[in-house]
Amino acid sequence: MKRFNFLLLLLLLFSLHTFSQSNSSSKTFTRADSLRGTLSPLRACFDVNYYHLDVKVDVDKQYISGSNLIRFTATRDFNKLQVDLFDNFEIQQITFKGRKLNFTTEYDAIFVDFPELIRKGAIEELTVFYSGNPLIAPNAPWDGGFIFTEDSGGAPWVAVACQGLGASSWWPNKDHQSDEVDSMLISITVPRGLQNISNGRLISKEVQADGSTRFNWFVSYPINNYNVTLNIGDFAHFSDTYEGEEGKLSLDYYVLRENLEKAKQHFKDVRTMLKCFEYWFGPYPFYRDGYKLIESPYLGMEHQSAVAYGNKYQKGYQGSDWSKTGLGLSWDYLIIHESGHEWFGNNITAKDFADLWIHEAFTTYSEGLFVECLKGKKAGAAYIKGERSAIKNDGPIIGSYNVNNEGSGDMYFKGANLLHSIRTIINDDDKWRNILKGLNHTFGLKTVTSAEIISYINEKSGRNLTKVFEQYLNHATIPTLEIRRASASTISYRWKADVSNFDMPVKIKLPGKDEWQFIYPASNKARNLNFKGAVSSIQVDTDNFYIDVIK
Repeated sequence: MKRFNFLLLLLLLFSLHTFSQSNSSSKTFTRADSLRGTLSPLRACFDVNYYHLDVKVDVDKQYISGSNLIRFTATRDFNKLQVDLFDNFEIQQITFKGRKLNFTTEYDAIFVDFPELIRKGAIEELTVFYSGNPLIAPNAPWDGGFIFTEDSGGAPWVAVACQGLGASSWWPNKDHQSDEVDSMLISITVPRGLQNISNGRLISKEVQADGSTRFNWFVSYPINNYNVTLNIGDFAHFSDTYEGEEGKLSLDYYVLRENLEKAKQHFKDVRTMLKCFEYWFGPYPFYRDGYKLIESPYLGMEHQSAVAYGNKYQKGYQGSDWSKTGLGLSWDYLIIHESGHEWFGNNITAKDFADLWIHEAFTTYSEGLFVECLKGKKAGAAYIKGERSAIKNDGPIIGSYNVNNEGSGDMYFKGANLLHSIRTIINDDDKWRNILKGLNHTFGLKTVTSAEIISYINEKSGRNLTKVFEQYLNHATIPTLEIRRASASTISYRWKADVSNFDMPVKIKLPGKDEWQFIYPASNKARNLNFKGAVSSIQVDTDNFYIDVIK
């Protein structure tokens, strides 16, 4: 065993190099893309500890104004840093120790000059004061920005979704996924008679002189910038508790008033989801901040401890089933999928947007696990297989690094099928469950890379699965298993794949046999399987492996 682990380590050191490189892409990236996506020296020089975002929303003018205090620790000596804010906003001033700082802008980056050298290890803070009209989302959540609309009674209903577009589309921050702030105070002031629901716990409400109300929400866990949210409206509220793995978890629901009774019945999926996901992934990651589900004027988003819900109280995905099996029509897709992101996306966060598959593949796979919790393992596998009809195989799942570029949308359904194949290869459900729980325990409240996730799965499974991940993540095509008859009692088999020496195990069933068995094809040479007597046909396990087969 020790020898095997040592050899495996050597292989990992060589093969994981693939996942630290940018994928080739036909897209031409700009200076603005690099400023947004690169952890440059002017960003790496400081680690963000705390934000206090304090903004007022003028609903009638679709206008926001206020400030963000940024407390940070210097990771090296510097006298200039970069923060980010879209250039449609006006910056009134940036202050440091009571003094106004000089700054310049380039695209959506702000370069702040300090009057003194900030020494490594120093804890300092600056405050950015700004105002303007935020971008309006053409089609949230796929296009980021604000949503200004009204409920059926004519009351304002305002929300925001900004994943990919960037949190700097509406507030100033260090807008790079690698640096999650340790804690945060979110203060949102809204017009008279309205509420604001944000991440974390509501710690106070303050009525202002003009009749508006300032809602102060404190986030006690690390949170990624794109997860920071506001939800403004005339909400009805009801609550519940769940006795989970870390004790009593508060469940809070904020819905439009006309939907209150409907929501009380429909949101029962939440308790079933928590029981299932805590079994597979470990404790809900944000017990102190609680779990909230908030009705939104767009389909949904995984905002940490404040999940946006807009599936209109339907089962499935807007009344349909991605898997086309019917298995997705007995539960609400948005509740399950967006809540799954609390573990994969919010607890474990990709350092670079190119590795977004870490969020989406695992979370889409969690839907299959939810079906498994409801109806058994075969049903869960059938659900995951059924989603293949939506796979396009149009490009790499991993995007280009350092330019805020995500990969193919296949990261959802192809990514889920990849993970199901990995589970089948490991062939030990207890070990697989411990891997999923271990990922959340080891990388929880941290930012990670593809290489770190793959290395962990390799280590805990005792297998070098790097080439399998590389084929599915870095190449558009899926591997093809070529099988031919070499003689009446011999078949020859090999992989056709993009990855050199591709060597994924796969299961087959022989005629007249009830049991599946593994074979170990390679791409560098054909291998033979001999039988006693003639063999008519071989069944390949394409239910649990997403592959092509040529016989």
